[in-house]
Amino acid sequence: MNNWSDYPILLAVAETGSLTAAGEQLGISQPTVGRRMKALEQRFGAPLLTKEEGRLSPTEFGYLVLDHVRRMEAEADAITRSSATLEHSLVGPVMITASEGIGDFWLPAIMQRFRRDNPDIIVDINVDIRSLNLAQREADIALRWIGPGTQNSLVGRRVTSFGFGLYASKEYLDKRGTPKTPADLLNHDGVRLNLGPETFWPLDSAGKLLPMPRTVMHTNNLMAHFNAVLAGYGIGMLGHAAHPAEMGLIKVLPELERVEDLWVVAHEDLKKSARVRAAFDFIVDALLQDQKHFRHGAPSAYIEHPHLHIVTDCETENEGQNKGPKKDKVKLPATAA
Repeated sequence: MNNWSDYPILLAVAETGSLTAAGEQLGISQPTVGRRMKALEQRFGAPLLTKEEGRLSPTEFGYLVLDHVRRMEAEADAITRSSATLEHSLVGPVMITASEGIGDFWLPAIMQRFRRDNPDIIVDINVDIRSLNLAQREADIALRWIGPGTQNSLVGRRVTSFGFGLYASKEYLDKRGTPKTPADLLNHDGVRLNLGPETFWPLDSAGKLLPMPRTVMHTNNLMAHFNAVLAGYGIGMLGHAAHPAEMGLIKVLPELERVEDLWVVAHEDLKKSARVRAAFDFIVDALLQDQKHFRHGAPSAYIEHPHLHIVTDCETENEGQNKGPKKDKVKLPATAA
């Protein structure tokens, strides 16, 4: 008798190359993984895995079984997506995943505008640097710094580009001097930002990291990185859209810049859902409206940056007396977006 739950375990072992890693991925113990694989091989009467160069790899028969397992997984994912595909109303949740800066600052503000016309849609935002699996409905829409990936079932659009440059506080530069060439960075302190495994820093024409200052602070959080530069730790790379100059930060070596493309991605089936399609199209349009904001730090069409600005009762009264055109922007504090 088939135990269907054994097949995802076989797939995890084949993809990770070890019982331990497969167990960690699936949230079960290494002995349980080993026992289930042994039982599966006994059921087939043939080995599914072999050890090669310290890594577990499928046997020839194992590859044959895995082909069927992957088809089973695709069909299971299709069943999960079917409920969303059949929905034609603008009611229910839309799950969006995005990284910091976009997901925790810009996206909530613009999606509130979306809800004005679609009040019955619930906006569900997952802020994560990892790429969630759209085929398995971990999210409906993803804002990614890479393209759709290798899955043929995903559709994506490269919408806009983000510009990043080197900045430091006036206090730091007054004390340490301003670098004149990239080589001068080696004589400075720096704030290192890691997004996943990658160090975020300007690249040379060959795609290699340019000289980096001595790391005095290291973080994987955009806001912590921004505030460390603001506090005078040293030189760091910030998004132009964060309006660093408004916070008194000074651009260093302005010719050094890094540009990253942002994609909006969805599963081809889920995009047939009315609410997902509506949200997808709205996000794309909003990103296009803010292209100059993200690329060069121009004012946003949606969000004002009155850094740490507190609106007083007096200001509120004055605004009420202002007969000029009313701005439809959201006032929010500084961000590393």
